[in-house]
Amino acid sequence: MEKDPIVDDLQQQTYPEMDDESFVDRETAMILRLSLLPGLGPRTLTALLDRFDSAEGVFSAREAELASVHGVGAKMIHTIRTASHFVDVDSIVQWCKENEVSLLRPGQPGFPRPLDDLVDTPPVLFVRGKVLSQDEIAVAIVGTRHASVYGLKQAERFGYSLAKAGVTIISGMARGVDAAAHRGALNADGRTIAVLGSGLGQIYPPEHKGLADTIQQSGAVVSEYGPFAKPHAGMFPQRNRLIAAMGLATLVIEAPDRSGALITARLACEMNREVLAVPGPVSSRTSRGCNQLIRDGARLVQTVEDVLEELGPMFQAVEAEDGRTVRNASELILNELEREVLGAIEDTSTPIDQVIAKTNLPAHRVIATISVLEMRSLIRRLSGQYVSRI
Repeated sequence: MEKDPIVDDLQQQTYPEMDDESFVDRETAMILRLSLLPGLGPRTLTALLDRFDSAEGVFSAREAELASVHGVGAKMIHTIRTASHFVDVDSIVQWCKENEVSLLRPGQPGFPRPLDDLVDTPPVLFVRGKVLSQDEIAVAIVGTRHASVYGLKQAERFGYSLAKAGVTIISGMARGVDAAAHRGALNADGRTIAVLGSGLGQIYPPEHKGLADTIQQSGAVVSEYGPFAKPHAGMFPQRNRLIAAMGLATLVIEAPDRSGALITARLACEMNREVLAVPGPVSSRTSRGCNQLIRDGARLVQTVEDVLEELGPMFQAVEAEDGRTVRNASELILNELEREVLGAIEDTSTPIDQVIAKTNLPAHRVIATISVLEMRSLIRRLSGQYVSRI
């Protein structure tokens, strides 16, 4: 099979270690070069990797084979064949090393697992800071850049209260609602993740560079774009799919009827995530989109408890910040008695008498607590005397 010279070039290069735990191997370098080619969108990139199994396979493919992939025309084939003219992998890797940015691929520690649900999962992600397994207990908070005082207060309130409960706040670090939600989480000493519509070396808006520095100490700043990529309008809707995927739910706070926040909400709905909205005055242009979402079926929320009740089960059990194993986000609002009773109920049929004996609590308190847990969709009654975890 005919090979592109780029393959031989990359085989001869060794990429330096970025830290003690991560380094850029040859396949990562090839994926990096491929993913940053101009004009190559995430869906076509995914189609190429699915067709040829790896970036090396893409670069080694014959032109006729490349042309067989939907969305790949003569111009894109030429771009792939001359990829080294467009992407300087060495300078990108060096920049990442100097700025403590990790290059992560799906399946590697620190790559957000919920992104695997996307049909066009980024093949490489630039991460400044750390993404932890507990960040799967997350809510995306989005809204208008031109927020009112009311919108800013609600964004900060929900960011703060959810972070206090152990929920990671996902947003886009834009002006307005995004920044207020991040700051709310930071004020609660909680975790927050910013997903950028630009490269990590081109923070936008520029006045949020300090905010980005603070976020990476309490979470992460991530991007699928190369560090030198400047923001432009088309990058933000693409970025929004990552925000929607990383949250168990998307909470919209102030959004006009034509808003990027509504795109995020639609994407969340398509991915079977919950869509929540904070209502606003019917006379407010910036609340029109939220009110329409509620009219069309989004859950109206007023408190953090409203949000947590809607989050539902995790992708898989996650260890929360306090060390508890959480299967359902609504467990975060349980009191000590409710947690104790829930902990005594097994995945399989469990006699209520066994729960009473295990907790050593009065029967009437256990039965009342079981009713509460059932209403919160954490357990199910199998019969009058048996229950099980959901």
